[in-house]
Amino acid sequence: MSTIPRLVIAAPASGTGKTTVATGLMAAFTEAGLTVSAHKVGPDYIDPGYHALATGRPGRNLDAYLCGPDQVAPLFLHGSAGADLAVVEGVMGLYDGASGYGELASTAQVAKLLRAPVVLVVDASAQSRSVAALVHGFASWDPGVRLAGVILNKVGSDRHEELLRAALDEAGVPVLGALRRAPQVQTPSRHLGLVPVAERQAEAVDSVRAQAAQVREGCDLKALLALAHSAPELPGTAWDPARAVAQGGADSVTGKPVVAVAGGAAFTFSYAEHAELLTAAGAEVAVFDPLRDERLPSGTRALVIGGGFPEMYAAELSANEPLRRSVVALAASGAPVVAECAGLLYLSRSLDGEPMCGVLPADARMSQRLTLGYREAVALSDNALAAAGTRVRGHEFHRTVLEPGAGTSPAWGMTHPARRVEGHVQDGVHASYLHVHWAAEPSLARRLAAGAAARPPLEAPRG
Repeated sequence: MSTIPRLVIAAPASGTGKTTVATGLMAAFTEAGLTVSAHKVGPDYIDPGYHALATGRPGRNLDAYLCGPDQVAPLFLHGSAGADLAVVEGVMGLYDGASGYGELASTAQVAKLLRAPVVLVVDASAQSRSVAALVHGFASWDPGVRLAGVILNKVGSDRHEELLRAALDEAGVPVLGALRRAPQVQTPSRHLGLVPVAERQAEAVDSVRAQAAQVREGCDLKALLALAHSAPELPGTAWDPARAVAQGGADSVTGKPVVAVAGGAAFTFSYAEHAELLTAAGAEVAVFDPLRDERLPSGTRALVIGGGFPEMYAAELSANEPLRRSVVALAASGAPVVAECAGLLYLSRSLDGEPMCGVLPADARMSQRLTLGYREAVALSDNALAAAGTRVRGHEFHRTVLEPGAGTSPAWGMTHPARRVEGHVQDGVHASYLHVHWAAEPSLARRLAAGAAARPPLEAPRG
């Protein structure tokens, strides 16, 4: 049983300011001396980067679709170990989940699984007394959700705040904060959401500080902390990466083979549990930056290139020819190379006309069409990441097109919502648009680590 104090920060819809409020609360409580654990409902990689900046701890995702409802509390307990307070930022509207699956993966479902009180962030800019009807509807929709208070965002004036508070007083819902419009706390966005922290480090620090100051001034932090402490005990055992990789029956590898993991501004999408699983499986994780480093880490035996925004750095990635040669040499040796989304583009021949690694016989370009959604898939062949027949749940999130999208040996057979093949498998390379959370299928990390252990270390290419 765990008694970690916790809050879920939700909203009626996207765009109301819940990321600003949640990040501001994390930063304000951290600045007050608390150790804060930050969590994000859903598959989003970008918000956890701001959460990590606010708290000094890894931002973690809680996704009941990708990992299953049974894993939500264990992953939460793992991520919040040693913390004084946990703040969970919701996704979309409070009751919005995976399309066609009812409440699955919604903020409401996660709040119930965590037995956590919910604070609703309401954009009050275009309403006054009607706010009570809105909040009443959200509070009464699902009796299993404990909507315990409201934070009013984008309040126009003192008089406006008085009207809002009076209406919510009639509705019996406590107002725990009222925030004025403040452009300096906003975070810039582009084609896939917020600009990641790694791309605007100094400005992001200033934004988070401004968010903390706004929350400190406009919210009742004492009441919010008391509400977090009112959460009941949470039963269950914390997820453990060592136990997870051991459940497949195979021993951890020996010799600590180096698995290089791409990072830096171009490759910011990664779940913290992936590195933890690789380490638990016996690998040594070595992070490198394809924008700056001219060779893979010493002793590299396998490579992971996750998601991110290579389209914003295509020229710089292309200009780093020594690293591209190093990646080509590793792939040609048959070593395990696993690429997700951005990594898929980096391994292609070209991205928007800029030469990339050329490992895959495909070319990538930006598109006006957003591809977004949860997916179910099955591995069609034995490969570096998965054994044939392995079934996973993942998500796609990109505005690029790869031509051809599937190789002669595709990575995945998509089974839902549409049946199609996707991605490329060749030699030791597994490259796909599909993002998968390895905590749901620890065999992926175990298989990759074992494949790395079976390879000789990469020698630096000459010339």
